[in-house]
Amino acid sequence: MNSTLMETRLDSNQSAFNYPSPLQGVDEAYDAEGRIRPYWRYLLHSLESLGQDTIEDRQKKARRILRDDGATYKIYDEPDANQSWQLNPIPLLINSDEWNQIETGLIERAELFNLLLQDIYGERKLIRQGVIPPELLFSHQGFLRPCHRVSLSGPHQLILHGVDLVRAPDGHMRVMADRTQAPSGAGYALENRTVMNRVFPSLFRDSHVHRLSLFFSRLRQRLQELNPNGGIARIVVLTPGTYNEAYFEHAYLANYLGFQLVQGSDLSVRNGYVWMKALDGLKRVDVILRRVDDIYCDPVELKGDSRLGVPGLLEVARMGRVAIANPLGSSVLENPALLRYLPAIARALIGRDLQLRSVKTWWCGNPDDLEYVCANLKNLLIKPTYRRPGLYEAYGADLDETKLQAWQNRIRKNPYQFAAQEYVAGAQTPTWHQGKIVPRPSVLRTFAVASESSYAVMPGGLTRINLDSDKKIISNQRGSVSKDTWVLASEPEKQISLRPVDVQPTLESGNALPSRVVENLFWMGRYAERAESALRLLRTVFIQLNRTEKLPDAVQCTLLSAITHVTSTYPGFTSLQQNLLKNPEPEMIAILLDQQRLGSVANNLIAMINSAEQVKEQLSSDTQRVINDIGDELENLKIALEPGALSAPEEALAPLITTLLAFAGLIHESMTRGNGWHFIEIGRRLERALQITSSLRALLTPRFDEPDQESLIESTLLCGEALIPYRRRYQNGIHIDQGLEMIMLNNKNPRSLIYQLNQLEQHFSELPEDRDTFSAEHKLLLEATTALKLSDIKTLAKTTGGIRSDLDQLLSRLQYLITNAAKTIGQRYFDHTEGPQLLVKNADWQDHL
Repeated sequence: MNSTLMETRLDSNQSAFNYPSPLQGVDEAYDAEGRIRPYWRYLLHSLESLGQDTIEDRQKKARRILRDDGATYKIYDEPDANQSWQLNPIPLLINSDEWNQIETGLIERAELFNLLLQDIYGERKLIRQGVIPPELLFSHQGFLRPCHRVSLSGPHQLILHGVDLVRAPDGHMRVMADRTQAPSGAGYALENRTVMNRVFPSLFRDSHVHRLSLFFSRLRQRLQELNPNGGIARIVVLTPGTYNEAYFEHAYLANYLGFQLVQGSDLSVRNGYVWMKALDGLKRVDVILRRVDDIYCDPVELKGDSRLGVPGLLEVARMGRVAIANPLGSSVLENPALLRYLPAIARALIGRDLQLRSVKTWWCGNPDDLEYVCANLKNLLIKPTYRRPGLYEAYGADLDETKLQAWQNRIRKNPYQFAAQEYVAGAQTPTWHQGKIVPRPSVLRTFAVASESSYAVMPGGLTRINLDSDKKIISNQRGSVSKDTWVLASEPEKQISLRPVDVQPTLESGNALPSRVVENLFWMGRYAERAESALRLLRTVFIQLNRTEKLPDAVQCTLLSAITHVTSTYPGFTSLQQNLLKNPEPEMIAILLDQQRLGSVANNLIAMINSAEQVKEQLSSDTQRVINDIGDELENLKIALEPGALSAPEEALAPLITTLLAFAGLIHESMTRGNGWHFIEIGRRLERALQITSSLRALLTPRFDEPDQESLIESTLLCGEALIPYRRRYQNGIHIDQGLEMIMLNNKNPRSLIYQLNQLEQHFSELPEDRDTFSAEHKLLLEATTALKLSDIKTLAKTTGGIRSDLDQLLSRLQYLITNAAKTIGQRYFDHTEGPQLLVKNADWQDHL
């Protein structure tokens, strides 16, 4: 189709997917004369050619990829809402000519805010010269007096600068807000780009979109240049943890940039430096890319009750021995009231007006502004000057008279704490919603990173929209969804090497993992093994209960009691209540599905998934996908085991067992053999050894008549996937001594007890501090292995007084030794120390710092 015909078609009422021309306001796809902009034609025509069904299918694929990548965003006010990151399949397009103007304005703005940050924590000329009122600065909670004169080396203090842009009715971009504390969104923009490239590969390639990778390469290079200590920089990403709304981005950026993700508890200050607590000792940290709000970063000098920071961090920064990006105290620049004075600030600091103007803003600390805001509250966007959870901006037009009066009272009571902005709806953007293209207003957040001489701007960013046309405020915390942002090059972009120059490779060993990380890997392995062992036992008991011949009461009671002993879901079947023994299925299903019951399959799987979330930066995308599948299979199991649908329950357990096996296989085949892998395997092998001893004690220590004994031995072999190998090896029927030999002492059986101890021996020998000395856990393991190897099967199989006492004593001893080995591992390698805390709790003055 030639361009003339295409333009005629798109200009008519039958435009691509009937996307309507705007009756009022501004639309990204239409120019002022109501014609489709040239650079939107190809995209809209391509979408029309794909058709509705194909676009819906591509959107489902995008959701799948995002889910498999573990992309989430938590909405604090809606903890039960879907936390998956939402991406709309139609990107925002910006042509190269307009982007060049925006880029120039963003660089200029970043330079200005860098100078402003230096002045605020330096000479404060702006206050002395009367450019800004002192109350504007000193009343703001983001102004941290302890950060006075704390600076990074080099001309740039502000390393990352984020800007929210909205298109005004005149068609030009305006700045709504500046993000300088720990600007979020860059990682989500990169994830969006990765997904769009996979979902629309030819469309993306043919559109000549500027790449984002160079921006992140410059960020990595700049962080390496910040190293104040010389040598190869150890750079970490400091995160508040998994409960933060943008934790996915923290892990994603750490992986992409090649840095270690840490929490405050992973770091310590000693001898004037910051150290990471790794398995094989302390590792000095040179640069911190922080994602923790500055007030929480140091409980010694800032917020005393914070558990997210590092005690003494600010003092090390003050000494110039650690570089923090962005610097502590930079949140003061996020004060929206600064926009009211920004023209004067620009003239004072750079001698000219800014090219990129801000949305008109009033500060309620100014008496004239206060009266104007209160008189026009219904038409303004009300913003707190300091962002914190629970206190969000509000649009006056969305409020009734009662709420408007309440806001006016709140503003008059604390005028310094509020600002107001002119409401700019933003340009309408083509958006895919409910099977068609509809217009929705958008906000673009883009980023600038400090480089050698100036700033480099991300060619794109994170665009956000509201699918609900009635919502006026665009915010991720209010359910907005994202778009990729395509800055279109005028010609195909040249391939540029992203390899940093003159940067030596880091020869980092696998030992350089925080102890918190290896602890979570250890417990992830244990919880997975607990769940799998419980599932196998429950499946075996379901099979035995549902077979043609009725089980003898004694055998049934033993099998059911074994479930309680192995899963530790006491009292359970050990209470010997007749109603439980006659109708065991409700209790068995509760052990499967009750998430609140310690020891249940669901409880262990949720704990495993939570441990995996803590270390998601250590896991591959395939592993993340399998972990998601485990959660899905658990939900499917709840449906399959509903009372009305209960049929062949043992078959319903098979998919979940298979998914857990896939998880174990991925860990074994795909994970590098560093300390992380060793601790996962140690957790799995310790737990499997304990599960084997528990099941043997419950099922084979009591003596039964031969037919009943055969049934219990068969059940034990079936749980350990050893029944078929047993039949092939021993063709003279099922006997207790041969069964014990297969389960306990067969080196070739990967689910035997001796196999687990031998594997633990290999993993223990690879642990730090265990190569030259014989550690306590190694001694316990040696004692357990020796006791098992020296045991005599014939003696263990003998019974006295209706019980195999030698077998019971051996298993009891092995349980004790293995349990203590696990405890010793935890005490030796995992960090359980509490950081310094306030002597006085709940001090009101802390809230006013």
